[in-house]
Amino acid sequence: MWSRSVVKWVVLWSLWAGRWVRQPTREVRVSNGWLQGVIPNEGTHAQYLGVPYATVKTRFQAPGPEPTWEGTRVFHDEHIRCKQRFSSTFITGEEDCLTLNVYTPLQASPDPRPVMVFIHGGGFRDGSGSPFLYGPQYFMRHDVILVTFNYRLEVLGFLCLGIKEAPGNVGLKDQTAALKWVKKNIRKFGGDPDNVTIFGESAGSASVMYHLISPMSKGLFHKAILQSGSAISPWSFQFDPLKTASQLAKSMGYSTEDPNEIYRIFMTKTAVELLTARVPRRKGDIVLSENIFVPCVEKTLPDEEQFLSDTPYNLISNGHYTKVPLIMGHNSAEGYMFAGKENDTTISNMDFNTIPRDLQCPNDDEQMKIGKRLKELYMGNEEVNKETLVKFAGFEGDSSITFPVVSAIDMLVKTSTEPVYSYKFSYDGWMNFAKKYFGFMSAPGATHADELFYMFKIKIPVLLHEYIEWDVIQRITTMWTNFAKYGEPVPRGTPLLPPWPPTDKADQRLLGIGKKCSMAPVWSSEALLFWNSTYTKYRRKA
Repeated sequence: MWSRSVVKWVVLWSLWAGRWVRQPTREVRVSNGWLQGVIPNEGTHAQYLGVPYATVKTRFQAPGPEPTWEGTRVFHDEHIRCKQRFSSTFITGEEDCLTLNVYTPLQASPDPRPVMVFIHGGGFRDGSGSPFLYGPQYFMRHDVILVTFNYRLEVLGFLCLGIKEAPGNVGLKDQTAALKWVKKNIRKFGGDPDNVTIFGESAGSASVMYHLISPMSKGLFHKAILQSGSAISPWSFQFDPLKTASQLAKSMGYSTEDPNEIYRIFMTKTAVELLTARVPRRKGDIVLSENIFVPCVEKTLPDEEQFLSDTPYNLISNGHYTKVPLIMGHNSAEGYMFAGKENDTTISNMDFNTIPRDLQCPNDDEQMKIGKRLKELYMGNEEVNKETLVKFAGFEGDSSITFPVVSAIDMLVKTSTEPVYSYKFSYDGWMNFAKKYFGFMSAPGATHADELFYMFKIKIPVLLHEYIEWDVIQRITTMWTNFAKYGEPVPRGTPLLPPWPPTDKADQRLLGIGKKCSMAPVWSSEALLFWNSTYTKYRRKA
């Protein structure tokens, strides 16, 4: 497998080389003005890359309207990223970065096509809608329209000071602006604005859940798919955003908890300075605890529309969300990716008594009791070290992804009036690139993001891999696009696909997607049941 440094340079090269595609599409009139896209060399689809859907007028504030222009603009480039930390020493991207990509089949259709809008992951810290990782080719075979987009990240997208200058959640408000653009314009590309499925992975999946619970996004989508992420994950919600902001200010040499003063400080800093500053991780905590600028509950402010007025847990558990058909699931070995990001220092410091930030124990004795039991469940009598990382990965994956996902499934099944289809992706094949990249090549199962490589075509050459894994690619993309078209992933009587009934609240089962597909319990381990009993007692509510 290539080294990480080689992969990074391949990414940069591909972003440059991808510009050499120039066969034009027909002209399309959208709310911005006239535009034209390109047909790539393989001739499978038309693509409109880097179309601006909104503007960043002022840092930390909601997006402004889409820009307009005279004449016809050709959108053949997708080179804009939102400002982010590509590595510890390399900050890339732009602050005015709100662009989207539209992909359409070339063949004419007598009827408007279903629309699938994908929200990228990256822990609300990094990522983009780039075709480098999210190429549309596999989806284009299923007669749907695909949209991907960028949104503001990290402190630039999720500073939440509770003042009108920085109310919070502007990254999610960017996403809503993208969905509004789609609703207003997608018919011009042959899409059906009344049949929009939003789907996302990791932070993108958590984002999908945020759109379910936000009144700001109501009516902008009709189905939703949530892959390996939840708004009730410990890393996807900040309970004390002013404290988080003051900690970042402190790391830059300022001691204040005054939101107006913090705002003035941050406005004097460049984006590079803001993203280079670091708030140290709690000693003993896991890598995802470093995700601190994430969504928050906003204060009620004059003339400011709230995206989120209560915690995700409160809203979901009480049924206060948009009821649409859902698919939700996780991968079988989520934690390999996160364990693979740990280093010698963080591994040696790891402490099971450092519980997730969305738990509140009544005293230290109870917290240590929980930590002791967690260590028994995941490590037995062994310590955390490089030789036992596969075991420790189970803890990182369950605490960060798997338990929050199955807990959300449980709440959704019990409160929704629409079907909820649950899954666990465990397929272990040639294209499990995330697992290989993070050093778990011989470990069983699928880690965080592994399923994406069977859904989206990446720009690294993988022709042999595609040939070997084509049946899996077809199976997954068929189920996902069936859901977008019909509201169920496996309509009755569909050949070559496994039966996949909705999850029943009294007997919660999911589809295991592996070398063979079969139904299995949602609550699949003693460890998950222990997490559930612990959160039932000590979940932080506000």
